[in-house]
Amino acid sequence: MSMRPMTDIAAALIPDFDLTAHNTLALRARSRFGLMIDEPELLPALFDYAATQNLPVRVLGGGSNVVLAPDFDGITALLALRGRSIIEQSSEAIMVEAAAGETWHDFVRWTVQQGLGGLENLALIPGTVGAAPVQNIGAYGAELADIFCSLTAYDRASGTTVTFEKDDCAFGYRDSAFKRQPNRYVVLAVRFTLPTSWAPNLAFAGLSDLADTKEINPQAVMHRVIALRTSKLPDWRVTPNAGSFFQNPVVTTAEAAPVLEEFSSAPCYPQANNRVKLSAGWLIEHSGLKGHRMGPVGISERHALVLVNHGGAQQADIAALANHIKQTVHARFGIELHEEPIFL
Repeated sequence: MSMRPMTDIAAALIPDFDLTAHNTLALRARSRFGLMIDEPELLPALFDYAATQNLPVRVLGGGSNVVLAPDFDGITALLALRGRSIIEQSSEAIMVEAAAGETWHDFVRWTVQQGLGGLENLALIPGTVGAAPVQNIGAYGAELADIFCSLTAYDRASGTTVTFEKDDCAFGYRDSAFKRQPNRYVVLAVRFTLPTSWAPNLAFAGLSDLADTKEINPQAVMHRVIALRTSKLPDWRVTPNAGSFFQNPVVTTAEAAPVLEEFSSAPCYPQANNRVKLSAGWLIEHSGLKGHRMGPVGISERHALVLVNHGGAQQADIAALANHIKQTVHARFGIELHEEPIFL
């Protein structure tokens, strides 16, 4: 990767950058400087310039999985890399690639419009393509790792562009190698392997009846997923939120036993190594917190897993509500909850 002159960075910096419109929680937040990254060559120059000025740097995509502090005394770089294409085809699979700054849902919709299946269950998840592998996003019985091929990323430690194959990413439940080293890699582009012989994934509740549809196709599944998400989850553009705020806890069967003894119908999904996955939303709702409000923030009345900004909230308000939820759920069920969004 060639490097742009550091003078280009200095000229492009936006002072006192307002980030309120760049995070889906709409938290009031500002950065000492802002910078739009619309070509990979800007990254080496950015980090070199920041080092000479002793300024910290953080990189944001769509701001959908972060809880921003009111002030950041450094440079916030917004990843705006664009592009998507079919790069390879065979009798068994089609490889597609998207730049990290592409909106995830727009990319999913584009693949479906090309007649390609594989991503439709992940429709309408907020955020960018570059953020998707970091979180190993998932919904409706599918997750990104299922169809992931590889990605390229800028390594801040070595100053080089590196390629990660699937095994290198160490994907787990809402987890990856990138999440464990949050300040090292900047994802540039992601590639996915989509099957030429598509079979719908209809195992999740709300999708199974589509199996009776005569002409089932990726578009039909995508439209159903969109309908399900919009019926359950508030639109962040109308009611600011960060989507699912807590991970579904994976616990031992012994830890889950008191919950299941009291509520035999509680959602429970078997996992490896004598463990089970419980529903964080169910635990929050059955702790009496659905719709609960604390000042400018609250829990959505539509879905107990979603924390919303009713207006004028800051990071401390979200943190206080999240802590209240964790303490209440633990007191009621003895289960620990962990946040999905990152506090920056």
